[in-house]
Amino acid sequence: MNDDVRNIILGVVAAGISAALGWLARTYLWKRKLRRKQEFFGLPDNSESLLVVNRDAGGPELTVTRHDVFALLELSALIKDCGAHAQIITHDTAQQGFGERTEFCVGGPASNRRMAAHLHSLLPGIQVNTDPEPGPERGAFRIGGERYALQAGKAEFVVLARLTADQGRGARPVFLFCGQRAITNQAATRYLARHHERLARKYGAGSFALLLKVVNSQAYGPDVVELVADITRAAQAPAPVPAQRKSHRAS
Repeated sequence: MNDDVRNIILGVVAAGISAALGWLARTYLWKRKLRRKQEFFGLPDNSESLLVVNRDAGGPELTVTRHDVFALLELSALIKDCGAHAQIITHDTAQQGFGERTEFCVGGPASNRRMAAHLHSLLPGIQVNTDPEPGPERGAFRIGGERYALQAGKAEFVVLARLTADQGRGARPVFLFCGQRAITNQAATRYLARHHERLARKYGAGSFALLLKVVNSQAYGPDVVELVADITRAAQAPAPVPAQRKSHRAS
C-alpha cells in the first residue's frame, strides 16, 4: 500500500469519525433540549394533558371562538413536540384537581368556570371585572393596587401563569391564559411558544405569573406583545378585604 492510498483511507476514516461524533453531539444536545422542555411543561413521553376551553353559552355543543382555536393549535404543537397527548374538555366538565396531569386553561373567568376557580385558589391577588354590561370597568384587571383597563383593539391585557401545587419534581403544572379578549389568549400562547426556553431558564420548575400587553391588535393581531411585569408576588397575595360600609343613624 503506497502513501497516497494510505492517506486516502485515513482521510475517509477521519471524516467518518468526525461525522459520527457530530451526529452524536447533535443528538445529545437535541435530547437535552427536549428533556428541559418536557420538564418545564410537565410533559414526559406519552403523558396525558388537558386543554380546558369555554363552552359557547348559546347551546350544549362544544364551540370555541376563532382565536381560542388558534390558541389551542399553538398549545397542541407544544404538546406534540414533547411526545405527549392532549385531551380537550370544557370548563364545566373539568371537575378534578390538578397535579396529576399538565393542564392548559384558556379563557377569562367570565366564560371559564375553571379559570375562575384557579384564580380564586391560586392567584387571589388578581381581580377581574366580569360585569357583562358595557362600561369602562368591564374586563378590567386589578393587581396589586394597579388597574389595567381594556381598550379593545388598542391595548389589551392577559395573564400568563405557570403554577404548581408544590415545588416537587413530580408535580404537573397548570398553565393559565387569562385574557381580556379571546385574541389575547392566543397572544399569550404564542408568547409561551416563543419564549418558553427563556422562561425555563429564569423560573425552572417553579411558579410564575406574568402580565402581558397586546398592542394594537386591530392592526397587528396577536403578534405584538409586551411584558408589562412579573406579578407573581402580587397575584399570590391574599385578596384585599372590601371595606365595610359604616351606617349612620340619626340621633
